[in-house]
Amino acid sequence: MAITKPVKRDETNFIAGAPDAGPKRVKKGSKVQISLTIAEPTLNEVDALAARAGLSRAGLINLAIRRQIEAGI
Repeated sequence: MAITKPVKRDETNFIAGAPDAGPKRVKKGSKVQISLTIAEPTLNEVDALAARAGLSRAGLINLAIRRQIEAGI
């Protein structure tokens, strides 16, 4: 059995492997899939607010982004 070195995953390769990296995009219907990293406490708040509003997590995030864009922020 040959001994092999583990492949080093640096930040550049990791980011390049994300679904939204580079010109290739993953389409989901009329939308594009992205990667998002968020702090766990914030995610818990997002999930709780989405549940209270009767929205999915993605729906709430899309609504928040749209409102911020319209507000010019």
